[in-house]
Amino acid sequence: MHLSEFCVKSLKINYYIMRKTKWHIPNLSQLIIMILLLSPLAGQSQESYQLILPMKQRAEVIDRLLAEKIETVLPGIMRRKGLDMWIIISREYNEDPVIETMLPATWLAARRRTILIIFDQGAERGLETLAVARYDVGESFKKAWDKEKEPNQWKRVAQLIAERDPQTIGVNKSHDFGLADGIVSTDLKELHRAIGKKFSNRIVSAENVAIGWLETRTPTEMAVYPQICRIAHTIIDEALSDRVIQPGVTTTDEVVWWLREKVRELKLITWFHPSVSIQRADAEQFDQIRTFTQNKDPHVILPGDLLHVDFGITYLRLNTDTQQHAYVLRPGETDAPEYLKKAFKNGNRLQDIFTSNFKVGKTGNQVLKKSREQAIDEKIKPAIYTHPIGYHGHAAGTTLGMWDAQGGVPGTGDYPLHLNTAYSIELNAATYIEEWGKEIRIMLEEDAFFDENGVRFIDGRQTELMLIPRTPEGH
Repeated sequence: MHLSEFCVKSLKINYYIMRKTKWHIPNLSQLIIMILLLSPLAGQSQESYQLILPMKQRAEVIDRLLAEKIETVLPGIMRRKGLDMWIIISREYNEDPVIETMLPATWLAARRRTILIIFDQGAERGLETLAVARYDVGESFKKAWDKEKEPNQWKRVAQLIAERDPQTIGVNKSHDFGLADGIVSTDLKELHRAIGKKFSNRIVSAENVAIGWLETRTPTEMAVYPQICRIAHTIIDEALSDRVIQPGVTTTDEVVWWLREKVRELKLITWFHPSVSIQRADAEQFDQIRTFTQNKDPHVILPGDLLHVDFGITYLRLNTDTQQHAYVLRPGETDAPEYLKKAFKNGNRLQDIFTSNFKVGKTGNQVLKKSREQAIDEKIKPAIYTHPIGYHGHAAGTTLGMWDAQGGVPGTGDYPLHLNTAYSIELNAATYIEEWGKEIRIMLEEDAFFDENGVRFIDGRQTELMLIPRTPEGH
């Protein structure tokens, strides 16, 4: 099929799917992005990795996504929190986590001292987005400082503030959220000194605006996100197969480094070092810390092993975080044992219980408590440690448990759920296996999106164990 024919066909298919599923119907700019993302690339395997764009096209998509989000999402977040002006300040290589998400794709760091000012001019005029810098900061933030006319950058900031007279001025400082605590003490001190007592008294924490900006996903981002998750799923599917693993020879550490190499081969990056672990019929008991640390000894993978992988990628400024399982067939087996399949179903059931309790305005601690109680009533032994996903792997938003804080998380766990936010649904269900004489954990993690229809997995979820090697009946 010719490339142009493929683009048209992909566009028609996705438009049809969105209408049938009542998804947001994109505008022309969003449709162009979808075409770019769906177009196969010359020389790549269309079966596995056809969705990965060349670097130039990635930059174009990132910049379009950013411009759309500033225009359509940010005004509502600032007005929701009653913030008139938001000032974000960073120096090169010491970037505020928020400013990193607002830089154009071709800026890999802030330049000198970069100061962004976002001023709400009201519903009719919208946001004014300024850069108190030597250059425009991409297409969205226009240069508002001429050093030749006013050599002092801080004085120019003070002029801009005085001209606009905002009643509330937000800066990124936060006790609970590191991602909203990006202003350094030096810059905060200089800002106070430059603007004087009158405007310093109007400075407030922009915590809720920063979190809202970071956690909210746009319709176009959610047209893109399924394909990013699909790439991660495809890599895992290959890693946990006989294309990579030879039982009796391959070690868990070799699979980990295969994942790292595969990511680089695809011109992607991973935001954390993957892990691959084994549960098997031996005397070793489950250890949460050991499972997720990288200093454990590698094991040779053997028939009868239950493998677990934890893996994530970064692409188009969005992240994935996935945990899945595979079973290594013993000689003569064509499927995993029933006791492992039953244990896996407990993990899926825990996902269902947990995601059914997401409600707007509920805090992470409230959802955690209700979900644990419901699971325990159903004789499932739960551990829930879910986090937001998006611009960061462990992203901004409410924390829904930690593996070592099942009673709730003060601060970040008290933040309420908002619509149009994404989460890594991370948890485990413990099941005692008589045949092994011990308890095992089905540790699952799949990326999901929360909107007015509830929680849906962005690219589906694992519902059956993968088999090594694959069988005609297997997965």
